[in-house]
Amino acid sequence: MELPPRWAFLLFLLLSSTKASGSAVDKEEFQEELLLKPLPDRKVLAHFHFETRAPPCNSNGRRHHHLFPKAISQMVEKFRVKEMELSFTQGRWNYERWGGFDTMSSNNAKPPGVELWAVFDVPKEQVDASWKNLTHTLSGLFCASINFLESSTMYSAPEWSFRQASGSLRYGMLPREAVCTENLTPWLKLLPCRDNAGLSALMDRPSIYTSFYHSQRLHLTSNASDLEGLNPGIVLEQTLTVVLHPSSQRTSLTHISDLYLQPSWSLSSIFGRKVNGRCALAKSSKVYLQLERGLVSELKKNIGSEGYDVEANFELSFNPDRVLTEENSRHGIGSSLLYEFSVDKYSNSKPFDLGLTWKFPVIWSCQQAPLHATRFLMGSGNERGAIAILLKSTDLNDSSPVADSASDGCELHVNIFQIVPWYIRVYYHSLQLFVDDQLKAVGAFVEKIHVMPSKDKISPGMMEMILKLPCGVKSAALTLDFDKGFLHIDEYPPDANQGFDIPSAAIIFPNFHASMHFPSNDSERKSPMLSKFQESSPVLSYTEVLLVPLTTPDFSMPYNVITITCTVFALYFGSLLNVLRQRVGEKERLLKSKGNFMA
Repeated sequence: MELPPRWAFLLFLLLSSTKASGSAVDKEEFQEELLLKPLPDRKVLAHFHFETRAPPCNSNGRRHHHLFPKAISQMVEKFRVKEMELSFTQGRWNYERWGGFDTMSSNNAKPPGVELWAVFDVPKEQVDASWKNLTHTLSGLFCASINFLESSTMYSAPEWSFRQASGSLRYGMLPREAVCTENLTPWLKLLPCRDNAGLSALMDRPSIYTSFYHSQRLHLTSNASDLEGLNPGIVLEQTLTVVLHPSSQRTSLTHISDLYLQPSWSLSSIFGRKVNGRCALAKSSKVYLQLERGLVSELKKNIGSEGYDVEANFELSFNPDRVLTEENSRHGIGSSLLYEFSVDKYSNSKPFDLGLTWKFPVIWSCQQAPLHATRFLMGSGNERGAIAILLKSTDLNDSSPVADSASDGCELHVNIFQIVPWYIRVYYHSLQLFVDDQLKAVGAFVEKIHVMPSKDKISPGMMEMILKLPCGVKSAALTLDFDKGFLHIDEYPPDANQGFDIPSAAIIFPNFHASMHFPSNDSERKSPMLSKFQESSPVLSYTEVLLVPLTTPDFSMPYNVITITCTVFALYFGSLLNVLRQRVGEKERLLKSKGNFMA
């Protein structure tokens, strides 16, 4: 029996659309990875990395999602987001103990609170409107106060210091935003398996929120076309960085050598859970244990000159599938080791509980950035003050990273990006520069500067600066004077007496790049986290959040005035009504009747 031509044509279209949607779904990929790394101060770093890829739109301009979250895809298409990053952070990254010259600190160490920046693929006059709509969408999606960033007083448009975006970049921060499970739960819902299976099942809420530092991050990339003219679709990268203390660290130390013995730990001891297999929708699921360069060098010293088996210093509960050694390690400081474990072969009957037991004490230090940045306030009183940014040398030696600049006339470039609220009126002409405790001319060391003075209740102040310092500098300090403004009573937050926050400043070293290169093969090309490590990114660090006290009115005075006024009115009107309601004749008759009764 032959079908009519019309029905045959409709059947052909149905099969074609089904095939197209099926091919689009097949191209979606999800990969999950976990990196564990011991830290010098007896803590453990856990870095979860999830990557979801969505294919480009089909011929009809639509996407059929199987793994990729639909809410993110719709947000990208509606607001034409080219690149975006959102982070929720509690605590502050310790650059001196946990490292400041590696891919982890440069890409995943974020300032406290909420940080949001986005690049839009729209005309410049539509960027602000797209930013406001994006903040409202993210606020509802992650149950946070991100919608406060819609106000023009809360965000800025950096031109060249933070990222190169040619006017399409918007940047905002909420330093006092509290991070809790209400933000983590929507973040987990973007994963195909949520926290029910795979590596995300390790995310025990009490373990995460009692840690020294934790930062959940969402990075989104949507390129119109790559170098070959192809549309790669949307890449969603979700990371969770946690610094934990093993339970054995809480026990008392009986010997002096125990002070230098790293605590033994396992996944069940730091998270209270084990890995019962991978997420069924994940293309790959791997766990990595990293021993950084300084630690590997110290372990080799403990063994002696005859042996180089660093595994003699510790014991692993599971044998790794592969051991990767960093190659092309510059500066002669050794290579880091990466132990790879595949979660595919584990299940509920055979869970994966990676454990590390140390046999000998070991002391090492992490790589530091060329300059350690800190920021503080100067002055006293509620009228004026000064902001100081101090850059101190980390005493680089021959085994530390060296700048990529030329040897003749060696210069150290430092990019500074700082946003100041509008009620902190900074006088940028008062900029002073001290190099090695000596006052210097600003023009001799400032290569480029861009300043946007704040406007009252309209826009914050912004400063972008490139410092050009000699490589042998020991310290450099910047100071900026400011006056404190006055707010309307409706503009004060509920906890105004606590003070007002100045967001963290970003310190970037464009001549220094952090990256790790491991032997390349087919499996490593498919590893999103290792690919991220191989990307050369400039060293980036954030300063502290400053707390500025402003002149605050006595919020109890209106209550006192209302109370006294109501009391006076009650006494006055009460006495007046009492007099008006009394009748003289009845009162006299009442007194006479009482007198006759007494007689």
